[in-house]
Amino acid sequence: MRKFLVVLDDSRECLNAMRYAALRASHTGGGVTILSIVPPDEFQTWVGVADLMRAEARDRIEAHFEVFAKWMRDKQGVNPELVIREGDPVVEILAQVKDDPQISVLVLGAGTEKAGPGPLVTALSRNSGNLPIPITIVPGDMSKERLESIT
Repeated sequence: MRKFLVVLDDSRECLNAMRYAALRASHTGGGVTILSIVPPDEFQTWVGVADLMRAEARDRIEAHFEVFAKWMRDKQGVNPELVIREGDPVVEILAQVKDDPQISVLVLGAGTEKAGPGPLVTALSRNSGNLPIPITIVPGDMSKERLESIT
């Protein structure tokens, strides 16, 4: 099965990337893998505290994921899977693509701030020639109606 890989984070543009991935998967009979990446520097403290922080981060990610997953299941008929990795976001995205041969498209949301599209879009665009799959970059300010019309 063809899967769309989308990154779950706290950015506003994440919502449009999720919508796009779910709509495309629904229309093409594909699946969605939602990847959340926890930076390792969040846990640079004592071992017991770091373990507690990891558990809290995982709980927060799973709650955030469930909001998107419910919408995907109820509205699009897509049952997404969640993958949580710890490390550098670009490295972990590339590792996930390598680890799951069914992933065929990476979907990223582009920020609308003057500073640029965001660090993931910038870094992965620079490396796009070396990626084994295409990247779809979804504008962060695209309307829901427009997203539905193009998917």
